[in-house]
Amino acid sequence: MNKATPIAVFTGTRAEYGLLYWLLKDIQAEAELRLIVSGAHLVREFGYTVSQIEADGFSVADRVDMLLASDTAAGVTKSMGLAMIGLAEAFERQQPELLVLLGDRYETFCAAAAATIANIPIAHIHGGEVTEGAYDDAFRHSISKMAQLHFTSTEAYRRRVIQLGEQPRRVFTVGAMTNDYRDRLELLGREALQQSIGLTLGEHNILVTYHPVTTSPGESLGQMQNLLSALDRFDQARILFTYPNADNEGRQLIGLINDYAARNPERVVAHPSLGQLRYLSALKHMNAVVGNSSSGLLEAPGYDIATVNIGIRQKGRLRG
Repeated sequence: MNKATPIAVFTGTRAEYGLLYWLLKDIQAEAELRLIVSGAHLVREFGYTVSQIEADGFSVADRVDMLLASDTAAGVTKSMGLAMIGLAEAFERQQPELLVLLGDRYETFCAAAAATIANIPIAHIHGGEVTEGAYDDAFRHSISKMAQLHFTSTEAYRRRVIQLGEQPRRVFTVGAMTNDYRDRLELLGREALQQSIGLTLGEHNILVTYHPVTTSPGESLGQMQNLLSALDRFDQARILFTYPNADNEGRQLIGLINDYAARNPERVVAHPSLGQLRYLSALKHMNAVVGNSSSGLLEAPGYDIATVNIGIRQKGRLRG
């Protein structure tokens, strides 16, 4: 590989961009990075996080608008169709020699499918994992089957990728990507974090991220209402919400979160996206992480934070 080697990296959500940040820096230093940005990054409702990507010093090679306003199953599926069309055109323009994908999102699946048809080799990060309560599970394994290089976070996940039929010599255990951030990032102090999120922290602080349970249609709203009722019992705690993913029923959950924050402005704040710096900085000052995000099982243990995991979304995933 040399400086002229075009390597494309796809990102469609805040979650995988945060994990990819240091890898993007390293690719940028060693090759020609062609960053393709799509999904929630381009939607103001979810924080328009493409602006953060550019503020971090990355040039966006291609933007693929694909996210419809509907969060129904039909709406998400139609968004996938737009993603496939837009990504096919982006790959034709960019002509990368390798495409790097991380994780299990439907946007990422669309990138893998379009690249497969275009005969672009794929390097897949964080394959082999299990989340039984989300359709991400099927997308993750499908992406692994379309990839030629695999970088897993644990040896158990490496074995699962090999069980899928992938060649062992192309599957590497490299650890969790979040470790790069913990080792290379200077986190915000308490005062700087408070100013950044617009909330004065107290003696007890809770970080809440609850995503739709996509394999159980209709259950997410009830679980969120139960969660909010439970949080009412901790009326002295300061609560920091981050928005759910752009999945089925996600926008309905956002409505509930915003209503709850409006009713409790002195102790509750909600952000569409914190970004990796503010999110990991928040972990340093929290007493608990509540919800069903993978960060509760993967990142929070690294900061000695307790996690209350709700429901089946993360069922099957190894825990820190």
